[in-house]
Amino acid sequence: MAADDQAMTFEQSVQAAIELDAPLNERMAVIAAAVRRLNPDFADAVERLVVRLEIQGAGGLAPAPGDTMPAFLLPDDEGRLVSLAEVLLRGPAVITFQRGHWCPYCRLNAIGIVEAQQEIASLGGQVVAIMPERRRFAKAMKAAVGAQFPFLTDMDNGYALSLNLAIWIGTEMERLMGVAYDLPHYQGNASWFLPIPATFVVGMDGVITDRFVDPDYRQRMDIDDLITALRRAR
Repeated sequence: MAADDQAMTFEQSVQAAIELDAPLNERMAVIAAAVRRLNPDFADAVERLVVRLEIQGAGGLAPAPGDTMPAFLLPDDEGRLVSLAEVLLRGPAVITFQRGHWCPYCRLNAIGIVEAQQEIASLGGQVVAIMPERRRFAKAMKAAVGAQFPFLTDMDNGYALSLNLAIWIGTEMERLMGVAYDLPHYQGNASWFLPIPATFVVGMDGVITDRFVDPDYRQRMDIDDLITALRRAR
């Protein structure tokens, strides 16, 4: 199969996942299955990365329920500085970390949240997406998924590092991903660090009520769980 045909087939699988009426992680599995079918070597490398991160306990020291969410002051997709304190003045918040605009799992995760925007708003909830990319790419991601919530730039993964969420993907994944994705260009540095795509639900008092942290980026907090967590945080 030609490379263009493979890419088209993968995009079709991503679109099928987007259109599927199912819980978020079932939709994520459609993408993972397409990766396994079209590029088993890459899928094997992902498994090795996940095992390494799990052995290292990656994400295990991130803030937990009952902890105060560390403050941030980060630029949004329009260049305006946004603080956690400002967000929490308007209601409990969903703080979600995304790897980048290029990541189909992150795109689907963001779309899942967008699909629930109205219900989240009815609960007084706020959503903030954080990604380690320059503003033009954060802005493109927001537009691509149709989000009304801000996408903040965490330059050099500084905030993710402070939360023990930033991980080095390793030389194998750097080599494989570098064929298709120019992370140094997207991020403005050549570190090849990415955040674990975690989600935190934070009450207006700044205390974390729920979190989802999994070093396997193919797993995310399901939207029903996110809504339930927001109800707890009110």
